[in-house]
Amino acid sequence: MSQDVSEPLHATPSTKKIGVLLVDDHAVVRQGLRMFIEMQNDMRVLGEGTNGVEALELVTRLDPDVILLDLLMPEMDGVEATRRILEHNPHARVLILTSFGEDDQVFPAIRAGAQGYLLKDIQPQDLVRAIRETYQGKAQLHPDVARRLMMAVSGETPTKAPKPASLPKELQGLTEREREVLNLIAQGMTNHQIAEKMVISEKTVKTHVSNLLDKLGLEDRTRAAIWALKHGLGSKD
Repeated sequence: MSQDVSEPLHATPSTKKIGVLLVDDHAVVRQGLRMFIEMQNDMRVLGEGTNGVEALELVTRLDPDVILLDLLMPEMDGVEATRRILEHNPHARVLILTSFGEDDQVFPAIRAGAQGYLLKDIQPQDLVRAIRETYQGKAQLHPDVARRLMMAVSGETPTKAPKPASLPKELQGLTEREREVLNLIAQGMTNHQIAEKMVISEKTVKTHVSNLLDKLGLEDRTRAAIWALKHGLGSKD
């Protein structure tokens, strides 16, 4: 059964706390997460769910800032729940917390729109940092997942950038060269490799990378590759 908490345990009227929704079918996991999160001065647990169906209902009712979501759950899994949550609330921030880092789990979750993908072996202090950064709109990836993602993307990203008409609004703000560089970044290429492929100087590549990161509001190349994948640039033709 789902449960919710209407008032934070330690909040004051002037304090804005990050509202977190916990969704995991294991009660012990939820209890541990709740205890640790509520030790943080800037967070509160709004409620708990045991599957994707409950997650949808609780997100609508509680409007959490961050949804901490497991992948393998009964009735509706985390990938489908992420997709449906974002259909109804495009601004929701879903942070996957799971035991599974295989490619067939990572890619669907990111394509569904998850803001981050963490494994349950994460250190507690790293988890709360990830929750804070997810709340700020920053992508979060477990290091092992990031490596898997970059290796996988490098083998399946098309060599030609999509035509402007088919691009998301954000990508339409990039120049053709910047889009091409972004596509090559998503293939796992270094600046040197991109320079050779595009027959331009490495300094020019660095300028393109800096410009596209700034325009997309991204912090680094890994996040750029993830962003490209989430927006369909990592699919085969």
